Amino acid sequence: MQVDVWTYRQVQGFDPAAGLDITGYKVEASDGSIGKIDEATYDLGSSYLIVDTGPWIFGKQVMLPAGVIDRIDPDEERVYVNATKEQIKNAPELEDALRADPSYRERLGVYYAGQGQTPAESRRDLST
Repeated sequence: MQVDVWTYRQVQGFDPAAGLDITGYKVEASDGSIGKIDEATYDLGSSYLIVDTGPWIFGKQVMLPAGVIDRIDPDEERVYVNATKEQIKNAPELEDALRADPSYRERLGVYYAGQGQTPAESRRDLST
């Protein structure tokens, strides 16, 4: 089963149809804080987050496909993602002109493929 990295998974604390805006939430990688959400999109099949990393990687913005979100805590205004700080830092670099570029989105999708999967889903993909 292939996970669509551009679609919000069913995650605890979040229903994109409910109208909760996660802009401004802090983002936690699996090994620590990476910044805050500057923009969140909710388009079916092409959703993503733009995260301002602040001084962590020199004020760079990164695009995270919605499928890498592990869970959302609306009470603490935090989004937890299935990626390490190093993986996010090494992702294809974002420039404003690239946000809608299909080839950039494809590279980013390939890079993050598997990040939103559980270990069982990853094993199933390898066996097909």
